[in-house]
Amino acid sequence: MISVRGLEKRYGDVTAVDDVSFEVGAGEVFGLVGPNGAGKTSTLKMLCGLVEPSAGEVTVNGFDAGETEMRRSLGFLPEESPLYDEMSPRGYLRFFADLYDVDREAADERIEAALDRLDLDARDRPVGDFSKGMKRKVAIARSLVNDPDVLVYDEPASGLDPLTTNTVVEFTRELAADGKTIVFSAHDLHHVESVCDRVAIMRDGELAATGTLADIRDEHGEVSYRVFTNVPLAGSEPAGDRHVTEVASMADVEALRGEAEEAGGEVVDIRTDESTLEDVFLDVTGT
Repeated sequence: MISVRGLEKRYGDVTAVDDVSFEVGAGEVFGLVGPNGAGKTSTLKMLCGLVEPSAGEVTVNGFDAGETEMRRSLGFLPEESPLYDEMSPRGYLRFFADLYDVDREAADERIEAALDRLDLDARDRPVGDFSKGMKRKVAIARSLVNDPDVLVYDEPASGLDPLTTNTVVEFTRELAADGKTIVFSAHDLHHVESVCDRVAIMRDGELAATGTLADIRDEHGEVSYRVFTNVPLAGSEPAGDRHVTEVASMADVEALRGEAEEAGGEVVDIRTDESTLEDVFLDVTGT
């Protein structure tokens, strides 16, 4: 579990993160999104104990950020994750398992299981020969060698082809199903929308919106209804052999149903249009 309370980070006169608070539970994928300069990276680095907060506190599984025990229970995948090109995936991952004092037998089991789940077969070739997608899979496997309870993934699918991206997103879902606590940050909001249980949108160092996707849409999004009838109504437009009217509420839908019946017809279809996470993101961040 992750607990963030009143987190702040100042660089001289610049406040990068301002009074940020949230919690993430076991088995939950928590999305952290925002435009460039919103404070996401500083927040993630403080969460992982890589940057000292100016104020506030972060605990991971009950340990303060930066404590040795906290580091043992956390796996971090930064946006840029250089590898040792001359090493093979097996050698590279065993090296990091040794840094965590993981028993060799347990390490080998974890390494093979992670590479199996990520569908990476080339395990003894030099990493320097790999494509970007293959290298990203190795980096993801590295975040798991210590069997952490908490994972922080910053742009895990950035720049990858659609097939590899799908593998990474599906793998994230599997990790959550295994009970891992995951913070997931990405610029591609479709990935965030497809994998996250809750989302926090950052703007100018602050949390501008937090909640489930449904909650955020209810508060910041818009919903409209396209009502299809088999008779023309005032304000309707032709749609093939039908007529469509767009309205803003279910009360309006029921009113159109009555109008259609009075005109000797009926409502034959209703379609709901909701704001996407991208629509809400653009509105909340003013971008």
